[in-house]
Amino acid sequence: MATGWEDLELVDVGEGRFTTTITDPWRLAVAPQGGVVAAIAVRAMERLLGHSEQTLRTFTAMFAGVVQGGTVEVEVEVLRSGRSMSQLTATVRNPGAHAGLTALAAFGAPRRGFEFTELVLPDVPGPDDLRGYRDPLPEGIDFEFDGDPFPFWERVIDCRPAMGRPVWEPFEAGPGEAAFWYRLDHPPLTASGHLDVGGAIVLCDTMPSPIGQKLGPKSGSWFAPSVDFTFHAFRPATPGWLLSHQRAHHAGAGYASVDGALWDPRGEDGPTLVAYATQVMLFTFPK
Repeated sequence: MATGWEDLELVDVGEGRFTTTITDPWRLAVAPQGGVVAAIAVRAMERLLGHSEQTLRTFTAMFAGVVQGGTVEVEVEVLRSGRSMSQLTATVRNPGAHAGLTALAAFGAPRRGFEFTELVLPDVPGPDDLRGYRDPLPEGIDFEFDGDPFPFWERVIDCRPAMGRPVWEPFEAGPGEAAFWYRLDHPPLTASGHLDVGGAIVLCDTMPSPIGQKLGPKSGSWFAPSVDFTFHAFRPATPGWLLSHQRAHHAGAGYASVDGALWDPRGEDGPTLVAYATQVMLFTFPK
């Protein structure tokens, strides 16, 4: 059975062009998860750059067109290849499509500087003490999920809500804030045994939940496709449970702004901030 991570494996067809196939595990409501499309772009940039000492530092993508499952093509251009930092652009789209995901990214080697983290790990229960979305519902709960779960949540990411209201509990008004423990079923690993940056990208592209936490069930049925996605890579993570702390900052005119911090509780010096992401999304309402 396909795990989905084989979609990060690229076929080099020359002149900065690659192909791969996005398979069923990535399917969400209307298209594959945008995080895997972003991860494919990053993997293609890494391949073309060819400087393993320069790792991803920042990545910004615009979703100019929907990237569907199946065959995708990647076109990469090196804007500048430097001794300590390089910049590239990449576009991922289906064959024959005019647009898809277009991204800019910077890769850099370690350099002299300063170290501090101003964000704080939220005080939440650990994953072993929480009910996950794959677990049976509590006895006596009068709730049913609206349809079968998407393959993405059944075969790619295991999720346990740590802050905010799980959907099976009564709604209580609160801020647009949520936190989830995530664990990848088949984490892509580096040669050192750390989580590949593509795995962290996928975990960060999961940010509509704080909007649902703010609005509650009276908002009705809605979906929030990505307009953009920015990802800052800080430290490599160990495979296992990671905590995503997500906040919604503003909603208006049919758009919303959110951010998310990804934490590794098993860092060498204590909990470590792995990555930070921001996103603008737009609201759509099924008929």
